[in-house]
Amino acid sequence: MSEKDLNALFLDTLKDIYYAEKQIYKALPKMAKAAESDQLRAAFEKHHDETENHIQRLEQIFELLHKPARGKKCDAIEGILDEGKEIMEEYENEPALDAGLLAAAQAVEHYEISRYGTLKAWAEKLNMAGAIKLLDQTLAEEKKTDETLSRIATSVVNAEAA
Repeated sequence: MSEKDLNALFLDTLKDIYYAEKQIYKALPKMAKAAESDQLRAAFEKHHDETENHIQRLEQIFELLHKPARGKKCDAIEGILDEGKEIMEEYENEPALDAGLLAAAQAVEHYEISRYGTLKAWAEKLNMAGAIKLLDQTLAEEKKTDETLSRIATSVVNAEAA
């Protein structure tokens, strides 16, 4: 019987965020297409490109661990993305559409920030120097995206929704 230690938990969580990033990568173009604000659309398109890099970094971490890059279904991201789809359907052509899209995108960002922060802390505890660097890069980008979305919300989108 194998012992479920921090290494096992790290790998499970890595698989979780790998799956999540791939789902996010598929969802972002749909969100960009639905967005009415040019700023919001541009933010989604930029993050789509960044997400491709996030997936590549995760694949590098799998390589460092000598494990295949394989995702594990993440119910949390499925639920968050489903909420985004509902907003796109229920608020299509409505003033609050972009505010709803933005809120859904920030829920995704907050999930990712939580996961990457946890993985980085565990990588530090497990002395995984290569993984720490890669996770830190992605964590910084996720935080920057969240800040960009907040700025778009407060400067444009929320006022238009009101």
